[in-house]
Amino acid sequence: MFLTDPTVRYKESFLEGLREFQTEGSFLQEDVRQLSTQFDEYVRRLTAHYQRSSFPPDYVPATRYWLIDVDGQGQEVYVGNLTVRHELNALLLKVGGHIGYQIRPTWRCKGYGKQILHLGLQKALELGISRALVTCAETNIASKKVIEYNGGQFENAIFIEGSSIKTLRYWIDIA
Repeated sequence: MFLTDPTVRYKESFLEGLREFQTEGSFLQEDVRQLSTQFDEYVRRLTAHYQRSSFPPDYVPATRYWLIDVDGQGQEVYVGNLTVRHELNALLLKVGGHIGYQIRPTWRCKGYGKQILHLGLQKALELGISRALVTCAETNIASKKVIEYNGGQFENAIFIEGSSIKTLRYWIDIA
C-alpha cells in the first residue's frame, strides 16, 4: 500500500471508486461520464501547482494523494483520497484541519483509514507541519477511532453554522 500523486494510470479504478462514493451521496459534484472522457485534464487540475498570489483569498495550498493497494487479483487499485493542507485559514481551523481523507466504501473496515492518516501525517511533517489538526463529524465513529489511533488528542467539539452535528477537533503531535 502506498500514496501516489493522482495519475491517469489508475483511471478505471478511480472512476469505479467515484461511483461507489456517489452511490452513498458523496462527491456528487463530479460528473463520472465527463471525467471518463476528460480524465487527463482532471488529473492535471488535481496536481497543478499554483502561484500563491493566484489563489482566491480563502484558499490554502494543498497536496492531494491517492492511496493505492493490490487487490485479490494482484492489480493495483485506487483505495482512497488524502488531502494535506499546507496551512490553515479561519474555516479550516474550525472544520477540516490539515488532513482530510476518504476511503472508498468497498475498502472500508479493513484498516485503510488508520494507514492513510498515518501516511498523511508523514506527508504533513515533510511540509514542516509538526502539529496537525484533524477533524471529523461526531457521528463518524470510524474516523474518530482512526484519529485517536494515530495519536489524536481531543480538543473540543463545536457546532458549525448550518449543521446540527458537532465537529470533533483533534491535534496530533507529529514530531
